Formats: sequence, C-alpha cells, structure tokens
Amino acid sequence: MHDRLGENGARCVRTEEAAKLLGLSPRTLEKYRCHGTGPIFRKLGGRVVYTIDDLETWADGAACQSTSDPRYVDARDAGRMKSPVRLAAASVPQR
Repeated sequence: MHDRLGENGARCVRTEEAAKLLGLSPRTLEKYRCHGTGPIFRKLGGRVVYTIDDLETWADGAACQSTSDPRYVDARDAGRMKSPVRLAAASVPQR
C-alpha cells in the first residue's frame, strides 16, 4: 500500500504504527476507535489507516499543563466508555 493518500499527500499509517507513534498499544487504539474517543481514522477497503496530521491533532488535544488544568479530566478519561448499566444504577435512588 502506498504511504500517501489522495492529492494532499497526507501520510497514512496502519493501527500498529499509529499506536507506536502515540506510545499506546494497538489494542488500546482499537478500543478508542470503538468508543469514539480516539483519533480520526479512515477505512480503506478492509484496512484502518490514520494520517500523521490526525494523530498529532488528537495528541495535541490531550495536552495539559497540570492535573488542575480543566482539560485534564477529559484527557485522562479519553478511552473510557461509561457503562449504560452504571449510569442507570447511578440514577436509581438509594433506599
């Protein structure tokens, strides 16, 4: 597969290389993709690819100055998916 996509020349990488660039495991990146919390991806045929620009943009969005930074909680919870069961249980009044 060519490492360029379209006329804009954006370099694309597969999940394994994208995970290495981000310092994540490929499985973590797959979970982020399923939860909708990861970087933008493209599905080309049967392959998932990411542009380097999209990986950098996503990583930059998680940048924080400190743990008191308002974006810290969102960055920390980026890959977590709230369980509908937990949400439903949390909304039921305790007796």
